[in-house]
Amino acid sequence: MRESGFEVLDPWNAGIEIPTPGAEKEAWESFNTLVGEKNAKAIESSDGILAVLDGTDVDSGTASEIGYAFALGKKILGYRGDFRLTGDNPGSTVNLQVEYFILKSGGKIVHSVEELPNALKDLFSG
Repeated sequence: MRESGFEVLDPWNAGIEIPTPGAEKEAWESFNTLVGEKNAKAIESSDGILAVLDGTDVDSGTASEIGYAFALGKKILGYRGDFRLTGDNPGSTVNLQVEYFILKSGGKIVHSVEELPNALKDLFSG
């Protein structure tokens, strides 16, 4: 994505050290809040999002990011390279609400990595 001229905003790069599994629950809660807040701010400050839709169902975190981005009026590009059938019926590629948000945002779903650079340019340039 960077090679195509786009900035990648990664909420997992929170700039803090991840606690070890034996650390106190409060440390993890604090970390989770920081990551969640950083991710929300990244979505808020972006022109849109690229969502990976692979799996037997769209990841719940990805689905929530798509819903949040849509509510903010952001464009959403979905990538599904997974060959497995999913979705609510033969008319949907993925969960019908997720697909609705993507398409209604003015975005689309692509099915190969090779399609991504052009799809990103088409959706977010100009």
